[in-house]
Amino acid sequence: MPISTEHVGRNYPPTTPYQVSAAKIGEFAAAIGDPNPAYAGDEATAPPTFAAVVVTQAWQGMFDDPELGLALHRIVHAEQRFSYQRPLRVGDRVVSTLTIEKVRARDTADFITTSARVETVAGELVCTATATFVHSKEAA
Repeated sequence: MPISTEHVGRNYPPTTPYQVSAAKIGEFAAAIGDPNPAYAGDEATAPPTFAAVVVTQAWQGMFDDPELGLALHRIVHAEQRFSYQRPLRVGDRVVSTLTIEKVRARDTADFITTSARVETVAGELVCTATATFVHSKEAA
């Protein structure tokens, strides 16, 4: 069965724990061209969009779900928002859990809205990442 409103509320298990490191924060900051000194050193905080690194594993769980019939080559990442409780920091060990929040079918595409909680392995909520994906349907 292809993705539909019946899949709203589907939850995926937590991802493998991810260790936030100074090196990864530094690489990410360099990749986005942000020289903010807060992103450097042994006590760095991560740029706000760094959470996407962690959330990508959770998205992959949805993309790989055979019941949804999604094809990655037909998906466009349309929108992304982050709501933070606190910044990600060097030393954090975090996991992400994904929920399908909304599915809308429109002519030749499905619009899929997800939310992914990023939490420490101890259960502290760090942020919630909300994303919308557009999945084009195969031509009949």
